[in-house]
Parts: sequence; C-alpha cells; structure tokens
Amino acid sequence: MDKSTIENHINDVLEKTDFSELGERKQGKVRDVYVQDDKLILVATDRYSAFDRNLALIPFKGQVLTEISKFWFEKTENIIRNHILDFPDPNAMVVKKCDVVPVEVIVRGYISGVTATSTWTLYQKGERKFGGVTLPEGMKKNQKFAHPIITPTTKFEAHDRPLTKEEIVNSGMVNELLWKEIEEVAIKLFTRGQEIALQRGLILVDTKYEFGTDSEGKLMLIDEIHTPDSSRYWQAESYESRIAQGQEPENFDKEFLRIWFKEHCDPYKDGVLPEAPREMVVELSSRYIRIFEQLTGNEFGADFSIPVLERIRKNLAAYAIT
Repeated sequence: MDKSTIENHINDVLEKTDFSELGERKQGKVRDVYVQDDKLILVATDRYSAFDRNLALIPFKGQVLTEISKFWFEKTENIIRNHILDFPDPNAMVVKKCDVVPVEVIVRGYISGVTATSTWTLYQKGERKFGGVTLPEGMKKNQKFAHPIITPTTKFEAHDRPLTKEEIVNSGMVNELLWKEIEEVAIKLFTRGQEIALQRGLILVDTKYEFGTDSEGKLMLIDEIHTPDSSRYWQAESYESRIAQGQEPENFDKEFLRIWFKEHCDPYKDGVLPEAPREMVVELSSRYIRIFEQLTGNEFGADFSIPVLERIRKNLAAYAIT
C-alpha cells in the first residue's frame, strides 16, 4: 500500500470500540478487551501510545498488529500451544481465557539500546551479568550475543522491574518447573523468529513474550508475538557494513513520533496535546505496513467498502452474548 492511499484514508481509523453485546469491556493501551466466561475478544485499535497516554491514531496499525501475530502464531504452534480460538476480523482475535503468568519474558539477541535500562547502557556502566549470563569484556554496541539471553521483568507493576530467576521462583510468582519450561520455550520461539525473519531479510533483535496456563496448568503463549510493538527488527543486508562504519543498524523506527511530542509539549503534564503532523502519521503507518509485507511476503490489503467499526461489529456478531 502506497503513502497516497494511506493519506486518502487517514481518517478511517479505529480509536475505540464499544460493543456492549460482547460483554464487559476493558481498555488497554492498544487493545479493547471483551471478557466472556471462557474466552476474551481482543480488538486491536489504531491507538499509538507513549508517556502513559494516547498520542495519535495511526491508520491500519491495529490490523497490522493482528495479522503479524496471526502469521507468527501459525509459524510457532508446533513449539507451544497458543491462546487463539479464532481470527474473525483483521483487527480481532478470539482467545482462550487463562491464568496469566505475572512475568514479561524479554529475549535479547544483541547488546543494544539507549534507555537507562538497556543492556548496552548498563554494560557501559560496568554491568556484566544479564539474565543469569555473564557477558565477556570488550563487547561493542549492537553486537550479537553468543546465545540469546532472557531478561524477565514484572508484568503487573506500574513500571517494569527487572527480575532474576531466583526472585521469580522464590517469591512464588512462578514455580521452578514451570519457569524452566518458559525459558526453554522462549528461546525456541526466539530462535524460530530469527530464522524466519532472516529469510525475509530482517534481524529479530529482541522481543517480549507473555505466557499463561490453562485450567490444567499447561503452558500456552498469549497476547501477541513478534509484532513491531513487542519486538525490534533491523535490516539484515546492511547490518555488517553499518556496524563496521560505526553507524546504527537500519531499523524499523517508530520512536520519531514520540520524540516529536517530547520536543513540542510536555506529554506528561499538558492537558491538551498538539495534533500529530499529518506527514508523520502517514510515514508511521507506511512503516508498519512495510514491515508486515517484508515479514509475511504478502501484500497488505484493507477493506474500504465498509467503515472499520461497522465491519468489526458485523464480523464479531457471532460472539454476542446479549
């Protein structure tokens, strides 16, 4: 899909849903969740969130997230069961209810990042132990680890807090046997993700997995998988030459809009935020679509014959409970 098509449909966005017939509605940063007895209905909106608030609406973002998750759930279902029951709409997933494991499982393949908690920042400050692995001296920024490492964080706290395996097990968050299985599965998922991404000319740099257990205590993969919101990708073709020249890898960058807001207002304090520049919204939408197309090998398509909200309501009618 080209940028002119995106611009023509810049107002055809999904901000929120209110399908009372589907049950109790809970709103996350990006997804609206409808709670039923034995299942959840997850509707991915076009909300772009940062600074604990919604900054903009990005055309087709929700559809891209859902369709990329669908692609990866299908590519990994022989590694672990997932919570998917149905994909009734390009923006919606119907999933099994489960007990959520209260740990976000971050898997990293490269030492990188610029935030205060990133592996590269901490490594520069002298930290060498990450996720139970001691890194060697002399690593360079954006260098590949000998093996992927797991750096878990809390899930239900206001701010993500790094955890060790000992904390997870000793605090009773997850029992030792289940945590061992989670670690093994996470590495298998990440390895599969890296292999498939590389076939498409992409490097899966790092990602976040979420897990749950069913009524019998069996592990399953939940939420989303390997999307641009939960993962970072670099272009493989230019990686080595750019690193050799001391440049940053060519990446899928969605931070530029967040940075624009930070430069033009105080997004934490200002009651009313400026409107995101139209050209930036179009560019970000285009980037989401491009990574979908590169990953899946499929051309991105949208149904313009019916308003998105109307289409979703129609496609979810079979799940109405009132």
